[in-house]
Amino acid sequence: MSESPRSPTMPVPALGREEPAIPAAVPMAQLSALLEELDRTTAPAGFLPPVLDPQVDNQLVQVRLGIAGSLFTALRCRCAASASHSLRVALRCSGWAMDLGLEAPQRDVLEVAALLHDVGVIGVPDAVLLKPGPLDAEEANTFERSRSMSLDILRGACAEPGVLAIVRHVGAWYDGSRKGYDVAGAEIPLGARMVAVAEAFDAMTADQVFRRAISQERAVRELFACAGTQFDPELVSRFAELQLVRPSDFPREAARNWLRGLDPEAANAFWEARPAALAGAPAERDRLFESQLLDNMHDAVIFIDSSLRVVLWNHGAERLTGIAASGVRQREWSPSLLSMQNEKGEWIGEEDCPVLCAMRVRTQSLRRLTITGRGGKPLAVDSHAISVVDGDGLPAGAALLLHDASSEMSLEERCQSLHEKATKDPLTQVANRAEFDRVHEMFISAHAQRRVPCALIICDLDHFKQVNDTYGHQAGDEVIKTLAAILRSSCRAGDLVARYGGEEFVVLCADCDNATAARRAEQMRKRLGQISQPALNQQPVTASFGVTEVQAGDTPDTMLRRADRALMLAKQMGRNRVVQLGVGSDAENAAASTPALRLEDDSAIVLERNLATPVPVSVAIEKLRGFVADHRAKIVRISGSSIQLLVDDDPSEPTRRASDRPITFSVRLRFSEEQVRRADSSTGSPVVVAQTRIHVAIRAHKNRDRRRADVLDRARRILLGFRCYLIADEITAESSGGILRRVSRLLAPWLLKRSPRDPED
Repeated sequence: MSESPRSPTMPVPALGREEPAIPAAVPMAQLSALLEELDRTTAPAGFLPPVLDPQVDNQLVQVRLGIAGSLFTALRCRCAASASHSLRVALRCSGWAMDLGLEAPQRDVLEVAALLHDVGVIGVPDAVLLKPGPLDAEEANTFERSRSMSLDILRGACAEPGVLAIVRHVGAWYDGSRKGYDVAGAEIPLGARMVAVAEAFDAMTADQVFRRAISQERAVRELFACAGTQFDPELVSRFAELQLVRPSDFPREAARNWLRGLDPEAANAFWEARPAALAGAPAERDRLFESQLLDNMHDAVIFIDSSLRVVLWNHGAERLTGIAASGVRQREWSPSLLSMQNEKGEWIGEEDCPVLCAMRVRTQSLRRLTITGRGGKPLAVDSHAISVVDGDGLPAGAALLLHDASSEMSLEERCQSLHEKATKDPLTQVANRAEFDRVHEMFISAHAQRRVPCALIICDLDHFKQVNDTYGHQAGDEVIKTLAAILRSSCRAGDLVARYGGEEFVVLCADCDNATAARRAEQMRKRLGQISQPALNQQPVTASFGVTEVQAGDTPDTMLRRADRALMLAKQMGRNRVVQLGVGSDAENAAASTPALRLEDDSAIVLERNLATPVPVSVAIEKLRGFVADHRAKIVRISGSSIQLLVDDDPSEPTRRASDRPITFSVRLRFSEEQVRRADSSTGSPVVVAQTRIHVAIRAHKNRDRRRADVLDRARRILLGFRCYLIADEITAESSGGILRRVSRLLAPWLLKRSPRDPED
């Protein structure tokens, strides 16, 4: 079902058994043209949701809702995460509506409905709203009733029927199979269908207490997987296209439009109520030193207030537990959140919880405990629980400090040691390029062994040549030092900042995924743009950022090239922005270790697979562009819907022997987009969904490499990398044989044609 920030699961297609496919809907000429275009350009994109300042949030809400801003304030006071989610959804829907060409009155209705579609969360009990984990079926039903509460609340204040219609039908499924709704397809208001797509995308790309955010590319794949059942397939396609073409522009355009172009009288025309003043933004300057210290501490620091809500969860706590701060703040504290065990290995209940004990007796507690750390592994910690009282001596909560007591030095400590000993760039005092190249390989290897994510941020000053030409090279040096200082101050334990060349810098982010790295890059970008440069007559400068996360099949070179491609895309889109690429480590699949399949008619093939991805072929080709660019693959033949690549596999491992040489693989791909009929699991009725199938055959290009002992392992690495880029799953020969045979007959005229690019076999 459509996901809100508190939904227990991600959107999943309500599909059952697969039935025979319907003939391919995409003309072969179009498919061939897409493949031909691969040889000319590579331009995929990422998406970074806007991160707004609290004061800007308040201003946006005021100008959009007018006197009804108090409703949003109530939602923020009850659940800040739901309020932030609703604002992001509203901005994304607003920009999307402008791209679709909706008239201003339609956009007004859509924006107001998106801002307040989750206001019913106010009525959800604490036991459900603040539960630090997935919801069971009964709790999920309780939370789902918040949609009807949203409608009840708005009925008492909203005079616009269009807003009520959207809020009422946001939870409806496109195929009409969801209980409680009597509409389907085009009968569902367009605004409700748009909000459903936007809120699911936002929820999947935001951290939750029970799971980390997934990459934006993987979230788009999930939307396509649910197209035709949960979501409008045409809107999903339009939404995905917008991410590829203008990934960060349209929410910003919506924000600018709200602040500059909205008529206050028109905003108030929806309502029949009096405004309530928004709470003032906290005085963050007074807490600057405290927040910097807490966020950069290696130990975990957790603050719990008197109502047992988690109010602070620093980066050290994220590192130890693997739980993101944004997913656990304002949730109810319980020792089960960390699966605490006492000195005897017994599970700790509330009566023995160090935090609750400290609050009851208003004293301190020092104990050696075991918690569940990253990846579900037990971790010994020294816990220090401290009771906190206010000025009147009344209990205000507790502070919990957790110190890693394991004997093995942590990954972050090892990387920090490397950072301290790094060869410095003389101008900026960060690591130089040679040190980055050396550490990058070790960094990826260490994180792969620990099975934790790591990310790479690359940034470049915008229009820097103009700075040097106008103000001189000394002024340019001052600007470079300013950027380096911002990057250094944004580092955490285990991170590495390096000057890659000229005005270009790279940041290796330890224990960091795509979404977190993108947020950090956005914070760096904003800080730089807010600083007046004395050497430039107090004018600010801007920078562009590219972000990626290590993924299966990556080498240091492919990871760096993907980040650089994101940077180039950010510059092409107008500069002064952050672009994220890659699906991240969440796409890795153990199926890559299955035995190789050999074709009877071609014994030279090392590895052959049939893959499927629930996205249109045009999106699959866009993902293939990234694979070609980052792996520096050479396109040697395009014929109809087939393409042949030459890909070099070089492990680039520090322990590789000098005698080990790269292997060049010939990779043959055959694409087909098909409409597959499946049975809906809830109704049993047939549902038609689109998906792209790819037949992959890999062989060693040179005869001498076909006898190499490691040729199969390297071919598997190529296949795994290809699967990650296309976010594709393997399908068995038994389930796909009939379909592929029909497609082969359909493509025969194109496959028989010889291209002037055909290599000699």
